[in-house]
Amino acid sequence: MHSPTTIPNRTQLRIAETFTSLQGEGLLTGTRSHFIRVSGCNLRCWFCDTPYASWQPEGGFIDAELLVAGAIASKCNHVVLTGGEPMLPMQTPDLVARLRDAGMHVTIETAGTVYRDLTADLMSISPKLAASGPLRGTGNDAWADRHESRRWRPDVIAQLIESATDYQIKFVVDDMTDFDQCVAAVQSLGLPADRVWIMPQGIDKRSLDDRAMWLHPLVQHQGYHYCDRMHVHWFGNRRGT
Repeated sequence: MHSPTTIPNRTQLRIAETFTSLQGEGLLTGTRSHFIRVSGCNLRCWFCDTPYASWQPEGGFIDAELLVAGAIASKCNHVVLTGGEPMLPMQTPDLVARLRDAGMHVTIETAGTVYRDLTADLMSISPKLAASGPLRGTGNDAWADRHESRRWRPDVIAQLIESATDYQIKFVVDDMTDFDQCVAAVQSLGLPADRVWIMPQGIDKRSLDDRAMWLHPLVQHQGYHYCDRMHVHWFGNRRGT
């Protein structure tokens, strides 16, 4: 792939990384996929495990044509557009259209706060709960305010669901209060239980397993899917996986 340029044009996106791995979350867990991680995010979750695409965004601008070529070269049928927040760039619809025209199944992993006119094969929406923002008193109060004002957009979530071929809703749960909020959010959105995936917060196997002990039974009781972070179990918490 050519070196990233420094000035974007109408077909370029800022990219933190691209890599080929196994999808570790949700409906397509275990599927060999090519990942394109867009750099930049309009939220600042305290538990973010990709700060190089949000808190300290990295990467240069790469043309959509080169990104599609990289996806084709991976010999994967599935492409995951992730972030950061991949729905932020105005160029995202063009990239998605090019990938689908090349015969790729495209998953978009989004927080559900930004709508673009596009069609994803799988829209994977992960709304952020009330306690997801930066802790106040740590120098991030301004971002805490922005995060809170942006994190919950049920109107956008409805648009994303309507525009996609298929969808899933994923919530990150750290404690019992988070889970109660998930139940309330699912009810307010009018979602069927089989579209909901509940994922424990954690970036190491022990944290994930500890939360699974109390969270898994609650998820089953509600009829949701339990969504482990299998890439952490398989590869550890590291980039390129």
